[in-house]
Amino acid sequence: MIGSLVATAFWAMLPAYVPNNAAVLAGGGRPIDGGREWRGARLLGDGKTWRGTAVGTLTGVVLALALNRLAEPASAALGVDLPTFALPAAVALAFGAMCGDIGASFLKRRSGRERGAAFPGLDQLDFVVVALAAVFVVDTDWALAVFTPSVLAVVLVMTPILHVVTNVGAYALGLKNEPW
Repeated sequence: MIGSLVATAFWAMLPAYVPNNAAVLAGGGRPIDGGREWRGARLLGDGKTWRGTAVGTLTGVVLALALNRLAEPASAALGVDLPTFALPAAVALAFGAMCGDIGASFLKRRSGRERGAAFPGLDQLDFVVVALAAVFVVDTDWALAVFTPSVLAVVLVMTPILHVVTNVGAYALGLKNEPW
């Protein structure tokens, strides 16, 4: 039962887990805030760009479509009924994840934190909360069928653990400047 819940939660969240990483790899471009400040601090900073947002969202959607093709054989191999993604759900998860990260940057700037500074709790769940909210608004029936209360609980426990493990790994490999 637990294995099934973890597999379903991980699979269903992949289109939200991957976009922010893809955005970093896309790198550069024009900042969303255009360099504007509010109360002496940048609105978002140079790390939130139009290119990164577009690439991250597109990557999440393409990943969801690829997962649709893999769902049947993966379900058979794992013995779990993995979900497929309706296009609106895929877009909502990917774009919602990007918006959650952008919102977190706004909150970090308001609290005086610089780009890359840790903000425990917010760093691990910002993108998840907004991605889930977006998918429940955009494709309610799909979200209710996939994100049962048990799956949601697993997502909320699993995500911070995955976040820490992947960030420490990326730091150890020299891909990040800080391990958070």
